[in-house]
Amino acid sequence: MPFAYSLSRQGAYDPQEVTAAALGLRQALGRPAALAFAFVTSDYLPHLEEFCELIRVDGHVTDLVGCTASGSIQGPVEFEHQSGFSLLAIAAAPDSLKPMAVTEAQLEVSSGPETWRNSVDFRPGGWIALLNPAEFSCDDWLEEWNDAFPEVPTVGGLASGSGDENTIGVFWNGRLIPGGVIVGVQGELRLRAVISQGCRPIGEPLTVTKAENNVIYSLGAQPAYAALETAFQSLTDAEKSTARGNLFAGLASSEYVEDFKSGDFLIRNIIGADPNSGAVVIAGIPRVGQTVQYQFRDREVASQDFRHVLEGPKEAGTVPVASLLFSCTGRGERLFGSRNHDAALLAEMFGMHPSAGFFCNGEIGPIAGMNGLHGFTASVALLEATPHSL
Repeated sequence: MPFAYSLSRQGAYDPQEVTAAALGLRQALGRPAALAFAFVTSDYLPHLEEFCELIRVDGHVTDLVGCTASGSIQGPVEFEHQSGFSLLAIAAAPDSLKPMAVTEAQLEVSSGPETWRNSVDFRPGGWIALLNPAEFSCDDWLEEWNDAFPEVPTVGGLASGSGDENTIGVFWNGRLIPGGVIVGVQGELRLRAVISQGCRPIGEPLTVTKAENNVIYSLGAQPAYAALETAFQSLTDAEKSTARGNLFAGLASSEYVEDFKSGDFLIRNIIGADPNSGAVVIAGIPRVGQTVQYQFRDREVASQDFRHVLEGPKEAGTVPVASLLFSCTGRGERLFGSRNHDAALLAEMFGMHPSAGFFCNGEIGPIAGMNGLHGFTASVALLEATPHSL
């Protein structure tokens, strides 16, 4: 019997279609699913309770967690801006996938990492996170979460929708969760995280010598704008022509690196730059003494980077029984010029296997051993069966 099964249905909510999908899932697995992940478009929200009940009852699914999505993913196919849903059900032992809710109220009264450690009565080898950015301070939580569970990978995405914060949500068994759902992975399953930021460093890595909030005034002995201009001039003429909107700031995740390369930075948008003051404004909070290197992104760089990071686990012999793909809304056809790039490459590298995911408002995954919130990223949770479960 298969360990997992994925499916998708496109179109407006139809209870008969959902029932048929649930029955197909039940027949394919041949046993109850301990947990299923569902990614639904915003028009499913008014029908969420019924949707979840049909999947759980007719599909024999114990727990159903998920979120809204501007587009879903299933297998090698990406359904961008199409109404519908995708589903990944896993028939592992019940304690292999343990969901828990996290809320803004919990974060507000948190006394730090110890609060989160005390809220968990198990210690998984990885986490899958689905968060609502409209209702939850994701960065603040992630900072405490990293300290609570150091070196434990957390992979996931921020719910997306049709543009209005009222059209997004995270749910567990038909109930909207005002924050997010975290699923611990342990027992019969092992999580391997793969993160592709789709950028390459340009210019030189420089130390922040003056900054205030999200404004960088100087890098090394020069204005931050001058360093950005120097980095831009290092591009080819062809790259310069596509650089608008594709230049970013990379904040080094560790200072204990001699030769910085792709994957060593948290990538943050450049919001503005002023040649007069020399300041560069970014969507992040740099600190004095931190290393910053500007980054360039285009479809070729992003494609090569995703293939490169997938080659690592493939060469290590990883054989996923299932996977979850969290791809930024800024990727897909918008970046690559054609559909299915990330999903098809994942299937090409690891063969056809049960896989689902969605287009996110932000992606979560580890960089240099530290879980971060990313943008324009493909974040993948490869789920392997542990030896004793085979």
